[in-house]
Amino acid sequence: MDTIADQGCADRAPLVGRARELDRLDGLLGCRTEGAGPVAVDVTGEPGIGKTRLLTEFGIRARGRGATVLRGRAGTAEGDADTPFQAVLDAFADLDHRERATTPALAELARLVEHDGRDASGGRDVREVRVGHDSSGARDVREVRDVEGGRVRRIGSALGRVPAPGLVLLLDDLHRADPATVALVDHLLRHPLRAPVLIVVARRERQTPPALGSSLARAADSGALARLDLGPLAAEDCAEALAPGAPPDTVSELYAASGGNPLYFRALAHTRTPHGRAPGTGPVAVLLDELTPLSGAERAIVEAIAVLDGRATSELVAAVAAPGRGEGATEHGEGREQGRGGQETIDAALRALARRDLVRTDEAGRTLGLRHPALPELVRGALDPWRRRELHRRAEAALARSGAPASARAPHLVGAATGPDAATAAVLVEAAERTGTVDPARAAHWLAAALDHLPDTAEHLAHRLELTLRRAQALGSAGRVAESRDLLHRLIDTCRPDSGRGPCDTPGGHPQDTAGIRTSAVLLCAFMERHLGRYPEADALLRRELERNPDPRAGLRTGLVVEWGARALFATRYPEVREEVDRTLAEARLRHDEAQTAEVLTLSALGEAYEGGTTRARARATEAAALTDALTDGELADHVESLVRLSWTEAFLEEYGTAERHTTRGIAVARRAGRPFALSQLLLCSAYVHFLTGRVGAALDLAEESLTVAHPLGGAELLGFSRAMRATVLLHARPLGDPEGLAAAEEAAATVGTAQSWWATQARCMLAHNVPVGQDPHRVRGALLRAGGDRDLSRLQPSLRPGYLELLAAAALVAGDPAEAERVARRALTEAQRLGLPVQRGAAQRAWGRVLAHRGDSAAAAEAFTEAARESARSGAGLREAHSLLLAAPHVQAAGDGPRAAALWRRGRRLAADGGARMLVDLADRTRPAPPDATAPGGRLSVLTPREREISVLVAEGLTNQAVADRLCLSPRTVESHVARVYRKTGVETRAGLASLVVRTGVGGGQSSRG
Repeated sequence: MDTIADQGCADRAPLVGRARELDRLDGLLGCRTEGAGPVAVDVTGEPGIGKTRLLTEFGIRARGRGATVLRGRAGTAEGDADTPFQAVLDAFADLDHRERATTPALAELARLVEHDGRDASGGRDVREVRVGHDSSGARDVREVRDVEGGRVRRIGSALGRVPAPGLVLLLDDLHRADPATVALVDHLLRHPLRAPVLIVVARRERQTPPALGSSLARAADSGALARLDLGPLAAEDCAEALAPGAPPDTVSELYAASGGNPLYFRALAHTRTPHGRAPGTGPVAVLLDELTPLSGAERAIVEAIAVLDGRATSELVAAVAAPGRGEGATEHGEGREQGRGGQETIDAALRALARRDLVRTDEAGRTLGLRHPALPELVRGALDPWRRRELHRRAEAALARSGAPASARAPHLVGAATGPDAATAAVLVEAAERTGTVDPARAAHWLAAALDHLPDTAEHLAHRLELTLRRAQALGSAGRVAESRDLLHRLIDTCRPDSGRGPCDTPGGHPQDTAGIRTSAVLLCAFMERHLGRYPEADALLRRELERNPDPRAGLRTGLVVEWGARALFATRYPEVREEVDRTLAEARLRHDEAQTAEVLTLSALGEAYEGGTTRARARATEAAALTDALTDGELADHVESLVRLSWTEAFLEEYGTAERHTTRGIAVARRAGRPFALSQLLLCSAYVHFLTGRVGAALDLAEESLTVAHPLGGAELLGFSRAMRATVLLHARPLGDPEGLAAAEEAAATVGTAQSWWATQARCMLAHNVPVGQDPHRVRGALLRAGGDRDLSRLQPSLRPGYLELLAAAALVAGDPAEAERVARRALTEAQRLGLPVQRGAAQRAWGRVLAHRGDSAAAAEAFTEAARESARSGAGLREAHSLLLAAPHVQAAGDGPRAAALWRRGRRLAADGGARMLVDLADRTRPAPPDATAPGGRLSVLTPREREISVLVAEGLTNQAVADRLCLSPRTVESHVARVYRKTGVETRAGLASLVVRTGVGGGQSSRG
């Protein structure tokens, strides 16, 4: 018997995430203490969800409030369902002698419950108990009249006399209740008690008999019953309480497998974690205990479904659970009869298991499964190894006879654990091929199993090396990059041509094939090293292979050079490989190999675009695009990195339309072909294009998807760059001043650490963009200088440098260094002119416009900002155009052209709003130009109020806000507000600029006296 006292001990399972439910039960108990509220609570939920644990905890709380707590369970043993009032009997077994002696009502209740059903004359007093069956064969109480001489009514009457502080009756597993218990519950719900009694029942919805279900439903409708359905726990609750100290990845896997069910979570943790206990202990034993009363046939069916896991049909279950039945039924009548009989037996057992809710079917009603996705794993783990192996053998044989694909047979081939067998290995390789694009981790698993089953002989050596290479590729695609890299190093070492009598010169081997495998392994290993940010290691691998094999197969040599060039590009050292890339391009053209020509062209184009060689980059990108567009999607699947390089080249060349077209195609190809590295970068490029062209919402979606793809791949630099791109888009998508963008950018910069690669420097530059320059210009400047290396930012990407110089100039102005700002802005103009890229010219114009505005020359500043807007519009960079227009508007107004200022402002705000750039919309609303008539003749200060003009003159005289406040008898905050409005109305950004404007407009000392 499971008493409240027993379950209150320190080693009981932790109650997790049920505070709300417990509070509700406490509230209902408080109502019942006053004789109000529902008389019963119906706690429902999936097996293992925590119903029993909730009742235990509530019982402890109720007992702490002085109530008598009795707890019983229906059907605690085989045959209990035939014992009348079994659940209530079990509950009153908790009532001790002291409680019987001190509370007469409870003593009377105990006598009524424990009454054996005989009257004083020794005769039975049962007038009528009618028990039927529903259409599914489940036992169902149709009518219970005056059970055992009216015990139901007498028990109900006695419960109504229970005194305060009351009684809490906990009835667990009520779905297994006997008819008499069901009748009692029905009576109490139809005739609610006014005594301080609360009945809490727990049951499984799917296994509840119809009579009990309808009784509870009616009571809920009438208000006599409160429902409490327990759902899955939150992931954080499982992590904190059920797996403290476990790695986040492990917790995520356990949560996904358990579906938030605490008992399954604990059971899986016991079996999967390194220190987990044996399958028959702890929560695993609790879950599997339900299999104990099953018959042999039913148990065999459960085991067969567990082994078939997701592919079980009644026919396959029959073949696995009862081998031999049904075989040969198409040839002999006797066999057909036996097959039908065997299937009928299986079907009958399946119906019984369905009534127990151990077996469920899918929506179509054909595929069978155990009631929880984690249960098959637990059942398989509890099987002895020989039984499990035999079931897998039967399953594989049945699937093979039915023509199932290799991917369905593979788990059973591995589970059957046969010895070396080339045929088995072939099936596993086929399974890997079928699953590689959608589940590379599983493909790597099948390939490892295939290698285990492939005979270790000279005949199969070349095949073993090939499978090892393919497994390394699958591991990399699954995000296990370091593991892939280590495997490739071992493979390269195995195929080393100078290793003496090794695989490459073993009699019967294939030297030519193994040499090609080695080169392919070097190529793939260098890619993995590059992804991990290990550029020197990648460079050394590639150089050595090119030196040892100066003329390997043309395709492999081209691949080596392209990877070598990509390594140099990401390490920001492309000029070192330019000559070799050009030579390889010429060789590919001579071979008329269009795919490989495109590979080299895209590398060359991206390298030149990065370095600022826009003319050459554009010519090579155009040629590469023509070749790439002619390839089918199937051909592109093996060259999807070409589309990555081509798309980024076009984005840097500000050809946003063609870049978007190629990213769209590349994303689709990469998804189908299972190329996660390329997919992440294509999504990033697409996000960048959407962002610049003024589609911030779509850009944020793409950036977040890229981050999702990049995260499991490992590699700090790709992950950091993805986070930085998302942070920059997020900055513009959120309201002005929202801290989320900056926090995300800081995380991105921390992710790349001290790396000095292309992605790492971009991540640091994006951090500088996210820091509010008006609040912390020194931090902005520091971030840029760390990324750029010096005051000219010479280490940054030349083709993007003017944009970074614009930010550096703005920081210098806010920091009070106008001379440095002017120097930086002039350098930006020079570099942008050399590049010939409109968006970069626009950035340089904005930098120069800020310098002019600081001088107080609003007319020249207005022209610079409007020119920046025109340049941005030429490339379709809507976001940059909107920003430039919003910067221009106040200066155009200050120059005396109010209508034009209003028009520029309206267009800028509309571009920002249409593109979802909330930050720019907020900026626009804060800098809205004054109405056109406010710019009447009389100078640029005519738009100011008399008080604002007075304060402007005093500021021009060099007075601080405090000094101005003292002179005019105002508060410093009022003066600060006036100065801010003066800045907005005149377009001036600094006190020095305002002083210059006051002097040039001729407003002198007499002005202040007229205030």
